[in-house]
Amino acid sequence: MMEKWVFVILDVITLGDALISMYPMKEGALRFCPQFERKAGGAELNFAIGCARLGLKPGWISKLGNDDFGRYIFSFARGEGVDVTHVGFVNNYSTSVYFREVLTDGASKSFYYRENSPTEALSEANFESAYFKEAKVFHVTGVFPSIHRRNQELVQHAIQLAKNNGLLISFDPNIRLKMWTMEEAKSFTESILPDVDILLAGEEEAEMLLGKMPVYDYIAKFHQYGVKQVVIKRSAEGAVGSDQQTIFDAAPFKPRAVVDTVGAGDGFDAGFISALLKGRSFEQALRFANAVGSMVVSVKGDNEGLPYYEEVQAVLGELELVDR
Repeated sequence: MMEKWVFVILDVITLGDALISMYPMKEGALRFCPQFERKAGGAELNFAIGCARLGLKPGWISKLGNDDFGRYIFSFARGEGVDVTHVGFVNNYSTSVYFREVLTDGASKSFYYRENSPTEALSEANFESAYFKEAKVFHVTGVFPSIHRRNQELVQHAIQLAKNNGLLISFDPNIRLKMWTMEEAKSFTESILPDVDILLAGEEEAEMLLGKMPVYDYIAKFHQYGVKQVVIKRSAEGAVGSDQQTIFDAAPFKPRAVVDTVGAGDGFDAGFISALLKGRSFEQALRFANAVGSMVVSVKGDNEGLPYYEEVQAVLGELELVDR
């Protein structure tokens, strides 16, 4: 039976896998953690949730296993305000799972169990032109195409569909070398860069893709590919970006504490895109995104630290929140 799509007006759309995140109940090496708390995670899902909390209307395209883990992720995403009309359940695929190892300084390692991902059931038929028609930005990352080679073709198809409908293409390389080789990541990234309007790359990822060079040279090189807006995320050192007219160096915000770094880059992406769509300048969007990233690392979990718009305004000194 054909699936009946319900179309809604969206600000951003993203595409990708979601996972059950098994978060350790104690810090330290994974083999010494006997208990875990079930959470939901995944780069694209984190981005969508971040956008929703910042006041946008995000849509997410994906497939989940027809199991309790899949139903949990679906309900969680919907409860956060993410449109899930293009998220389906499939039989004979288990919802992906990964285990987190978190150290005392907030650094972590990820151990994936996402072979035979439900997203392997996605096909070009799952991408409807009408779903993209009213949106403004299509955001993709390097995670989804790393899961299965066919996903690379799906991303390229979706990008062309989005561009045909006038959307800007936002891309975070988000390179996971546990998922594919550096050569595969570089080849895929180079294949889509000419279609990318907004690049949101970590400095380490820029070095992986282009070799070691000064940060301003990364920006110039990515512009040569045709990318209009380039942002290099520098973690505790803030961010540097260019809109082809001016290079901006945005200072970092000091977090209350660094307890978990996972999701900070996804939060930065959501902060930058939401700030642009809400009418902030490129420079203001960099500062806004830095603030979001600093807030994410101070909370444990993949997306628990993603802030609401008013909370970011308070950090920026634009709004005073009354706590008592």
